[in-house]
Amino acid sequence: METHDAIEVCHLADPSATDALGRRLASQLIAAGADDGALLLLRGELGTGKTSLVQGLAAAMGIAEPISSPTFALAQHYDTDAGPDAGASALVHLDLYRLEQSAAADELFAQEEEEARRIGAVMAVEWPERLSFRPEGAWEVDLSHNDDGEGRLARITRPAAPATPR
Repeated sequence: METHDAIEVCHLADPSATDALGRRLASQLIAAGADDGALLLLRGELGTGKTSLVQGLAAAMGIAEPISSPTFALAQHYDTDAGPDAGASALVHLDLYRLEQSAAADELFAQEEEEARRIGAVMAVEWPERLSFRPEGAWEVDLSHNDDGEGRLARITRPAAPATPR
């Protein structure tokens, strides 16, 4: 089983702080997925800022078109307006909230992941708990409302580095 290393836990005072977190994560995800894209799993109850984080991610990637939650479309694809040296060429944004059957979520995820890897895209997945498995090699952000009712908390983890052979 894959282990994850915590990068940080941070307080997000408002949606602009959540957007800023997405912007910061963009360069790390692009560097991590230089060969075949990167995977980001976003967990959290309704209203915790998953889509706001993806908006920041997209802005940092040079995506000019508005980013909205793909709750009804299930998947959205966005091309970057940045040049070829910018890293990832696209963003694939999934929202599995409406897929109550894990088999349907698994099938959509597999199709979109294959395409994302083929084009070297960053793939952001909202509601990954709908899947019947935990995807390997994924970065994860768990968003929650602060206990004091002020803002949100984000717990960011990344895949552990593979062990080096002796």
